[in-house]
Amino acid sequence: MKRLFWAAAASTLLGLAAGLFYREFTKELGVTVDSQLSVVHTHMLALGTLVFLIALVLEKTFSLSQSPLFSWFFWVYSAGLLVSTGGMLANGIITVSGGETSAAVAGIAGMGHMTLTVGFGLLFGALGSRILSQPKNVSEPQIR
Repeated sequence: MKRLFWAAAASTLLGLAAGLFYREFTKELGVTVDSQLSVVHTHMLALGTLVFLIALVLEKTFSLSQSPLFSWFFWVYSAGLLVSTGGMLANGIITVSGGETSAAVAGIAGMGHMTLTVGFGLLFGALGSRILSQPKNVSEPQIR
């Protein structure tokens, strides 16, 4: 649970820092061009902070870390989050600075998003294994 807490806290800090950087960087350059830099903070806060906090609640409720897939989820998802936001940050800085972005930079962010997708699959696998391994509650209504 501590690992999820610290991941959520770090995601919050990085997300807020990304928002501050976006505001100050574009203000300093006097640029109002649309770029991926403007959404790095929301990606970090939504895909980092919120997902790790939800996973923390799921851990408390279902002992999610007892699943062998949990560790895979945590590390794959964390890597995907950092690669995605790092690629978006690089792409945004290049765009705001007036440079030409390459398909490689966008591709890195895209690969990070694909890694996040794998991480979500691992999260659902871990959650499913924990829920399906629990004994049936006799008071639970049967759905046919």
